[in-house]
Amino acid sequence: MDVRDSFAVDENTVRQKIIERFRLLWGMRRFLFQATAWGFVLAAAVAFLIPLRFEAITELMPPDRESGAGLASLLAMTRPDGGLGGLAGDLLGLKTSGALFVGILRSHTVEGRIVQHFDLRKVYGVRRGTDARRELENNTQISEDRKSGIIVIAVTDHKPERARDIAHAYVNELDRLVADLNTSSAHRERVFLEERLKSVKQDLDLAAKDFSEFASRNTAIDIQEQGHAMVEAAAALQGQLIAAQAELEALRQIYADTNVRVRSTKARIAELQKKLDQMGGGDLTATANNVDGSLYPSIRKLPLLGVTYSDLYRRTKMQETLYQVLTQQCELAKVQEAKETPSVKVLDEAGLPEKKSFPPRLPIIFMGTGCAFVLAVLWVFGTTTWQETDQQDPGKILVQEICARIRARVGLISRNGSRFRSAREKILTFKRSSNQPG
Repeated sequence: MDVRDSFAVDENTVRQKIIERFRLLWGMRRFLFQATAWGFVLAAAVAFLIPLRFEAITELMPPDRESGAGLASLLAMTRPDGGLGGLAGDLLGLKTSGALFVGILRSHTVEGRIVQHFDLRKVYGVRRGTDARRELENNTQISEDRKSGIIVIAVTDHKPERARDIAHAYVNELDRLVADLNTSSAHRERVFLEERLKSVKQDLDLAAKDFSEFASRNTAIDIQEQGHAMVEAAAALQGQLIAAQAELEALRQIYADTNVRVRSTKARIAELQKKLDQMGGGDLTATANNVDGSLYPSIRKLPLLGVTYSDLYRRTKMQETLYQVLTQQCELAKVQEAKETPSVKVLDEAGLPEKKSFPPRLPIIFMGTGCAFVLAVLWVFGTTTWQETDQQDPGKILVQEICARIRARVGLISRNGSRFRSAREKILTFKRSSNQPG
């Protein structure tokens, strides 16, 4: 036989087998239709019974380059037990500045706070916080675009409101944790200055209190100004006293000592002398504490008060100047810290999801219907092949023995009227009728 003739025979044989297969499927079209319909119904039921899930997406801008010092300082805070330690190796190389943000978002600290805030153990139906965090991780996708550096946070949940709120909570916790873990030089400087300001403020209040008590007790408002004013007042009194004494001498040349004008002048001279003695100080021991009842300290007492007054005044001004300088430095440190702290900038804020993200009902229905049809076709071909196989075939005998043992153990004995048995009988009937001569 020629090679072409052998190829022709093989093609005819294959063609006949294909035609027989299609004829077999056409004869079993009712069974195939029923199986496909049942598959469609089951797939539709499954597609509509699966709980809906909604996805909320938040996009974050990458950190600024100016915050590089703050990002580097956060590496020192990574700890193995804190959920951030595993990032240390990658962050030391820090391919992108957003890698740190992604690591913080996936840390146990952030996840634990979100689980506690939304009571996700009750939502997910678990008892332990570890299981709730695992479910939260499964429902959250955090990724970073290598080209743009944009960080995407996608949260899925059965309720659209909760999905949106959890996405917002991720951003808030990230911002809070970055600020708490910031250990940059500006941060340390700001903390030091704030502590120093507290102590300087206490010293300033104490110095001002001591100065005010001293000034109030000794009526020392301004020693220098008081000294000038009292010297000028004493000089005026001294001039008036000299003029009164000259007037008294002139009156004594004319009148006797019992004269009214002479006695009046003497009284005025005594009063001026008394005031002058009070301003001059007289006995220092007697006027140490203003025993004489004078309203202001005497001229002789001013130098002694001036030493303490100057010391308290200098101490108060020094603490005040120091407080002002530290306040300015603290404000500058706050500004620098704000520059170095990695700021979380939201590019697209998560809104309320309006469309479900899962399940895809149409693909599930189409896939279920197609699988049912394919399984029905395989069942038809398998049953036909099984019936055409010789009863003495070793493989068939082995399969029959296995099935018999399974039926004997489980007790699943096929009954008359079974759907699969009737399908098999239809296939056998169709085969017999097709094999009979026309």
